[in-house]
Amino acid sequence: MTSETLKIDGMDCAHCVNVVKRTLSKLDLNIKDVQVGSADIEYDETLISRNIIVDAILDAGYTVK
Repeated sequence: MTSETLKIDGMDCAHCVNVVKRTLSKLDLNIKDVQVGSADIEYDETLISRNIIVDAILDAGYTVK
């Protein structure tokens, strides 16, 4: 398993946190925590790539550093 804290730009409020949580919950990963500006996740690189995770966040309207 890979643990990572993603730095996410464009998140300003609780609504943004909920959007990112909903987006990540659709993927094959464990969400440890989501706060304004970041998401702590854990995932198995044999099941899902970081690029898929980042693309999902981009599709939701945010950017990942």
